[in-house]
Amino acid sequence: MSYEQKKTKFSNNYPAIEDLARKAKKRIPRVAWEYLASGTGDEDLLSRNREAFQKITFLPRFCKGPLVADTETTLFGRKYLAPIGIAPVGLTGLMWPRAEHYLAATANRLKIPFCLSTVATETPETVGREVGDMGWFQLYPPRDTAIRDSLLERAQKAGFHTLVVTADVPMASRRERTKRAGMTMPPRITPKMIWEGITHPAWTLFTLRNGIPRLRTVEHYTNNNDIKFVSGFVGNRLGGTLDWDYCKELKDSWEGPVVLKGVLHPSDALKAVEVGLDGIIVSNHGGRQFNGAPAALEALPAIVQAVAGKVPLIFDSGIRTGLDIMRALYLGADFVFAGRPFLYGVAALGKYGGDHTTAIFLDDLKNNMVQLGVRNLKELRSAELL
Repeated sequence: MSYEQKKTKFSNNYPAIEDLARKAKKRIPRVAWEYLASGTGDEDLLSRNREAFQKITFLPRFCKGPLVADTETTLFGRKYLAPIGIAPVGLTGLMWPRAEHYLAATANRLKIPFCLSTVATETPETVGREVGDMGWFQLYPPRDTAIRDSLLERAQKAGFHTLVVTADVPMASRRERTKRAGMTMPPRITPKMIWEGITHPAWTLFTLRNGIPRLRTVEHYTNNNDIKFVSGFVGNRLGGTLDWDYCKELKDSWEGPVVLKGVLHPSDALKAVEVGLDGIIVSNHGGRQFNGAPAALEALPAIVQAVAGKVPLIFDSGIRTGLDIMRALYLGADFVFAGRPFLYGVAALGKYGGDHTTAIFLDDLKNNMVQLGVRNLKELRSAELL
């Protein structure tokens, strides 16, 4: 049965992202949920990301006759159905086996971008066959240039055309809530873990079929596929070395757009433009990395002003509704990405989850555009705030 045949049922039972989140939380083990949903420190930044959206209210205009919202967007010369993409998430298969394949297939069907993480649980070679020409690849910059060049070559050969370089992980964050849940690599087989498996039978069945989640992309560079060894390799060999010279080298090495992810300071945005990067993602890593950072939405206007249209600006962190998308676009973003909502969808609904998450975002965006009285994204940027 296709998603279209189930769409009405899903729309009634799960009309919002939060409905998918509640279903996902019941369906997956606690450690998987805490890994996905947690922030770091006291997690104040998670709340501030959401509160920043709620402060923005529009003044709608009426009596405009019939309105049909057009969300088609062009970014880096490619057309997308809507200005929403699927952000990179690490260890994705912990939330639901084959999550990357399901989301890549959604992106290909619905014509939105899907970004595969370096530390996802599937490889560029296998996901590339599913994603078609909608594939982006996210890089945690390796210290070893030979590994870096190999990763770039593998991603490009697999059809990924846009490179996303993550800047905002100079070291791993503490993520205390995840530790309290018992997150270890590899997962320890304890009575608690066995009970979690028994009480989440669908997740357990699919995990047994597909195997314990592994960091398959990076295990290619080790002589030991043990997940504990590979996790240590990731911690010791990826990230923590990014500088502007490295960014220039990536731009020279990649045949296509190169985007810097995790920018919050206008001066960093200007420097990214200066060294020749093609785009910027304004993000605080979804509140998972530095609890003392500003809400990403609050950082966006100053970066928009500084960059002044020289390169596209993409927004990430805290998107949960189509109205959130509309708010970020109004403030000057050219596009937005979301990570957790799409994983909520897959954890809740399996292979249908990506399609339904996209439908929620798209329906809500179009509905709110009409409620506001705008036909397209250009008109949206001329709307008025209260």
